Amino acid sequence: MKIKDRVRAHTARHINEEIEQKTERRVVQAAGATDAAISRRINELEEEWDMERWLETNASAIAFSGVVLGLLVNKKFLAIPVIVLPFLFQHAVQGWCPPIPLFRRIGVRTRKEIDAEKYALKAVRGDFDKLPIANNGDTIRRARQAWEAAKA
Repeated sequence: MKIKDRVRAHTARHINEEIEQKTERRVVQAAGATDAAISRRINELEEEWDMERWLETNASAIAFSGVVLGLLVNKKFLAIPVIVLPFLFQHAVQGWCPPIPLFRRIGVRTRKEIDAEKYALKAVRGDFDKLPIANNGDTIRRARQAWEAAKA
């Protein structure tokens, strides 16, 4: 896959390949779907949480919980945000932090990966006239070409 980002660079190859294969299967399956079904999937992709959102939400929830517990229960709980927040900073600087391998294993994708599927589906639906797509009626080939064009 030509999509380059720091999360993918720090993720095991087999996990990246698994995520990519699942995405490609969805794009190929969409080749036989109605425009309405493709549009529904595109709308789902607009709502899909990417890695950044997962990390930000989880880090802030855990850090906030640590602060509340530290203030109300025991000051030792203040160690939680002291541990969690540097991980979030590490991700911002390096593109990796300890929760990423877990999130990737459960299929959390980057924004670039989500957008690649979205634009491939738009191409399958016929939204882009200038993409190099075969017009010979071969819907699976058309879907694969749309996927390749969206990844470029």
